[in-house]
Amino acid sequence: MIDRVLRLYPADYRSTYGEEIVDVHREMTTDLPRAARLRADADLAAHALRVRLRLDSASGGGRFFAVAAPFALAAAAVGNGLVLTRWYAGLVISPAPAWLQLTHMDLAEALHLMCSLAVCVGTIVALAGRWVLGVAAAVGGLLGTAVQGAVDAPLVQGGWMTSAVALLTVAVVLACPVDRRPGEGLSAAAAAVAGIGWFPVVVADTGAFGVTTDYGVWPMLVLAVAGAALAVRRRSSGAREIGAMAVASAPLTVAALAGAESELLPLTGMFLVLPLAAALGTCAIALRRRH
Repeated sequence: MIDRVLRLYPADYRSTYGEEIVDVHREMTTDLPRAARLRADADLAAHALRVRLRLDSASGGGRFFAVAAPFALAAAAVGNGLVLTRWYAGLVISPAPAWLQLTHMDLAEALHLMCSLAVCVGTIVALAGRWVLGVAAAVGGLLGTAVQGAVDAPLVQGGWMTSAVALLTVAVVLACPVDRRPGEGLSAAAAAVAGIGWFPVVVADTGAFGVTTDYGVWPMLVLAVAGAALAVRRRSSGAREIGAMAVASAPLTVAALAGAESELLPLTGMFLVLPLAAALGTCAIALRRRH
């Protein structure tokens, strides 16, 4: 089995580290039961595929997705959190009793809300430190949303675009290398982005706040500023951080595009201006610090 798994590594990597990998793997799995050996083989195969795809912790791709993953979860939580709060607002505003609305709720709508809840709860759990458990719940919710968007497009805002973005978000989160999972600092930053991106939109939706958040620009702005701040803190050029935020923003972008309708052109321009301004600001600050 180990010989077949070893072939998954690139040839140059296999020739350099192959013997060491085999020796360590056999030493670790010699006295393990069959189920544990299969898990070890699966972990080794996953590492081999990461190395082949250049998504391991030592590669640029791995470091990129290590930054993007928590913010992709945060963006997905904002979008799905808005689905839940807007549903609840409609429940409260409706003249019909809440219990009557709940008992007559369509099964597909109930499943959609459950998927959104799984994404939100999973994100909270993941960013609170239980990454594997939280990601499992969030990924389950995103996959459920992807299926519903493809099967019942009118139910899910954005239809097939939401399905594609849900799958993209799953890929971004799972691409994070195992040994580069976000620490407390990055998790706290992503949680702050989710809260700051979600709460003002909910307040504006109630009509109790005088500033509009039309077209979903506010959550996008929060992500762009977070990327710039992260780049300044790391004293980098900002390319990786802004790029990671751009990838992470996909759920917010599709939700905004789905709600924009005829205002597509100004909305697209706004999405281009925000990250560009953040990138330029980051580069200017970084150059100033170097001099």
